[in-house]
Amino acid sequence: MEIRKIKASEITETVCRLFMDCNYYIGKDIYCALQKAKESEESETGRNILAQIIENDDIAAKERIPLCQDTGMAILFVKYGDKVVVEDGSFNDAVTEGVRKAYRDGFLRKSVVDDPVFDRINTKDNTPCIIHTEIVPGDKIEILAGGKGFGSENMSKIAMLTPSKGIEGVKNFILDTVREAGPNPCPPMVVGVGIGGTFEKAATLAKKATFRSIDTHNPDVRYASLEDELLYEINKMGFGPAGLGGTTTAIGVNIETYPTHIAGMPVAVNICCHAARHAKAVI
Repeated sequence: MEIRKIKASEITETVCRLFMDCNYYIGKDIYCALQKAKESEESETGRNILAQIIENDDIAAKERIPLCQDTGMAILFVKYGDKVVVEDGSFNDAVTEGVRKAYRDGFLRKSVVDDPVFDRINTKDNTPCIIHTEIVPGDKIEILAGGKGFGSENMSKIAMLTPSKGIEGVKNFILDTVREAGPNPCPPMVVGVGIGGTFEKAATLAKKATFRSIDTHNPDVRYASLEDELLYEINKMGFGPAGLGGTTTAIGVNIETYPTHIAGMPVAVNICCHAARHAKAVI
């Protein structure tokens, strides 16, 4: 396979479009899940709230305005083909410019501050973004992009469990994390779970899990079954839409896994609000 050249400007325009689209248009998987939830929700208040969420999503798409005032911190999962060369600039710079352009030209709220503790001065363009890059065979670049709001991000947790905790320890940690979060993540929520790897790998897996379509399952039937079990248990908690009570606290639980050390069993939970912004493109 020959080397393929991609102009930095094409990457910038693609990233810009992805962040505008994911902030204006709700994913089909989320939209369908919200509609099904409205039909099955036992609480009248819950049904009314779900109807309002769906109406909000319709208005956002029609008028090309943000689904939510918190348009999130920009996160990208990239599969970068090893036969790709970027012309007229670097990949990271091209991506950063795409984020900057989307949040400026798309009238998306800029929420990033330059220092986490002391200065906390708004960068005024929502950069820098966070890029997770995986080098893969091929001559294409696949970009999965999303804006993560912090009402839900702040509810996320990680635990370094020992193997002796077993499957019950994993389930208890996940359910306890969601229970403690309560109504704060703007339910109905999507719960991303990462199991395995190391401290930082589990957290990345959990984040990536929130970007996965909720109409899919983990390919391992054991984890697929666990996804369904956890979703059932979470919806029994009764927080309901907007935290005002009901049978729809979550619309999806996605689990991603990775091999780990014999002495460890890291588990991370990354909670996402019902907006669950994600969009994908292949260059």
